[in-house]
Amino acid sequence: DEGDLRPLPPLGGDTRRALEERGAEAMRRGEVAAVILAGGMATRFGGVVKAAVEVVDGMSFLEIKLRDIAAVAERADATIPVYLMTSFATHEAIEKMAEPLSTDRCPIRCFPQFISLRISPDGDLFRDSEGNLSPHAPGHGDLTFALRRSGIMKDFRASGGKTLMMSNVDNLTATLDPAVIGAHLEAGAGLTAEMAPKEPGDKGGAPARVDGKAQIVEAFRFPEDFDQSRIPVFNTNTFVLDAASIDADFPLTWFAVQKTVDGRPAIQFERLVGELTAFVDSAFLRVERHGPDARFQPIKTPDDMDKERPDIVAALRARGSL
Repeated sequence: DEGDLRPLPPLGGDTRRALEERGAEAMRRGEVAAVILAGGMATRFGGVVKAAVEVVDGMSFLEIKLRDIAAVAERADATIPVYLMTSFATHEAIEKMAEPLSTDRCPIRCFPQFISLRISPDGDLFRDSEGNLSPHAPGHGDLTFALRRSGIMKDFRASGGKTLMMSNVDNLTATLDPAVIGAHLEAGAGLTAEMAPKEPGDKGGAPARVDGKAQIVEAFRFPEDFDQSRIPVFNTNTFVLDAASIDADFPLTWFAVQKTVDGRPAIQFERLVGELTAFVDSAFLRVERHGPDARFQPIKTPDDMDKERPDIVAALRARGSL
């Protein structure tokens, strides 16, 4: 509906500056924390922990994300905790990386998401070529459940925390922008989802109204006869979350995902964090994906890194993150 999608005001204007100050003030009050999803293995980078992949000037994805948060905390004269969601495949390595990077201004805590087992198409537990069970991480929909299980959600709220900003470790321009925090607070929603303009080849969820409620709908969930090109934006998987609103058990859907493991078909079940919008009052913020205010330039492959690096570096330097 008209008004469902609100643009992030352009840089340099009075409206943007007002939102920045509102977000910075929330940071100074100790109400804001950053969540980084760092559970992935970079199979297209040789099967290493993706957060540790070097991107710019000898710095990894994780180091650049943390450098940005530290710069924002310094400018706002605030303490901003950082929570890293890991997986069974990355937890040990991420903890080792994070320990020397944790500071009084940006203390870091790691928490693992859940673990599940793949099954074969006939419903038996899938076993690899050596007869071992095949574990997997069941999607970023684990976020709220893992935050609660780890005790982080309880501790954050008990210390006066109110707002969490979540982004993927490989989306370096999804920085901790006080203006985005301010826009979320101004909207008064339990969740704010960043939406970027669609470009050719883009695949992912998009905002739509289902039974009258605005929410993110994954591409595969739309009716076959629905023209998805009617929706000009799609989900970037960057969210600002009201801690009180998401401190609950949500009946998220388990989706069956087809995989090929050891050359054989396997099935794993995953939950998606965007489905929170079906249960929490949500706002949708349109952001740029190019130029100095870009907020969606994910790196999924080495080719993406070569293509996107110059624009990412330019944007991060303009923000004082590099």
